[in-house]
Amino acid sequence: MRHALTAKALVAVVFWPSLFFFWFLGPFVLFLLSTTSSEVCPRLETPAEFLAAANGTLPMLIVQTLIYAVPVVCLVLWNRLSPEPARARHVVTCIKLFTVAAVIGAIWEYGSSLTCDGYGQPFFSSAWRMTSYLPILSLLINIPLYVLVVSLGRAYSTRHDITEDGVVHAKLDNP
Repeated sequence: MRHALTAKALVAVVFWPSLFFFWFLGPFVLFLLSTTSSEVCPRLETPAEFLAAANGTLPMLIVQTLIYAVPVVCLVLWNRLSPEPARARHVVTCIKLFTVAAVIGAIWEYGSSLTCDGYGQPFFSSAWRMTSYLPILSLLINIPLYVLVVSLGRAYSTRHDITEDGVVHAKLDNP
């Protein structure tokens, strides 16, 4: 019992800061780092240069997705530490929503790098310019994902041996 409680607390120490810094502040920083800079865009003239600039963002997109996965991994760990079927279904839903959001985010950021944030020449299909609408779809997926992850995080990180009046009911282990 004590080891499980300690492990759950350690997961909470990782979950809450990663959720705040990676999910709420990180998108602004990583999006600025992952797209081609505005000084470079006007100098790109050939399709190969645009493609090279967009492909240069792929390592950052992979790192970004791995960083964003930390809160979801914490939910999976919590579920392994104290399995509950109802929460397990919600964790699976979080994994599915996260996967869809990650794919949409990667396509959006790759597409915006390929069109060089609006400076791009008409070298590539107009479908890449349509990626500018993906943030709307991403928002529609991320809002329920954030709500579900925060509610699951709160449920998993709350101690179950505390009553509403704040009294801790400890179990005595028999030696």
